[in-house]
Amino acid sequence: MEQTDRIKSSLSIPLAIIVAGALIAGAVLISRGGPTSSAITGNQGTVTDNSAQTTQEISIKPIAADDHALGNPAASLAIVVYTDLECPFCKTFHATMQRIADSYGKDGSVLWVYRHFPLEQLHPKAPKEAEATECASELGGKTAFWDFTNKLFEITPSNNGLDSAELPEIAESIGINKTAFNTCLSSGKYADKIQNETQEAVNAGGRGTPYSVIVSKTAMSDQKLNTIKGMIISFPPDTFTFSTDKKRIGMSGALPYTFVKQLLDTILAN
Repeated sequence: MEQTDRIKSSLSIPLAIIVAGALIAGAVLISRGGPTSSAITGNQGTVTDNSAQTTQEISIKPIAADDHALGNPAASLAIVVYTDLECPFCKTFHATMQRIADSYGKDGSVLWVYRHFPLEQLHPKAPKEAEATECASELGGKTAFWDFTNKLFEITPSNNGLDSAELPEIAESIGINKTAFNTCLSSGKYADKIQNETQEAVNAGGRGTPYSVIVSKTAMSDQKLNTIKGMIISFPPDTFTFSTDKKRIGMSGALPYTFVKQLLDTILAN
């Protein structure tokens, strides 16, 4: 997971201290049982029993019609993914989520919701890139948002490596008027939205990217939660959190498709 500073003055003092400490230490890479993730905090190790898994309030904005989402809005399960477009682990997990959308979109059982979490301290270009996706959505609609995002992830070398001059080129390549796009992007009209979603991710427990929240419409049974906790005992203890109402699971890192699929199948099972 990766260092975050987009929150600026809205961060609480304790979190600001954590961020500052991580800035000094640099980006700490933590194994997540598959592809690694970039982390704000440097806690490492493995959990050997279920009691080490954290239960907390995981509060996020309700999924709404104006969210960028793929799948059935009435799905019983959603994955809200908070993403930094210059994070290499987000790039990996984006591909994983594309496979999840393909696998579960046919029966409408899982909804994929995309929200922004650019970590400006590590990737100064990421917030503007996030704004660019919103401009693509404004000018080209829902499909344009996904086409722009997919193309950006495809061509960026990650780690703040994308030339900003490529943004209008991407827009034009998917049929958006370049002049209108540049006008939208230079206006900064979506900067507050990006910052609000970043703050939301942090408030929900996100300490790096990608950060995901699995949302179930109904509370999961204790038996099902115990099964899930048994599946994750080899992960670092800060990889997963469970909401107090048993409807949400926070998930840190670019976990592999096979594991995410197993997790979703377990939650969806009767």
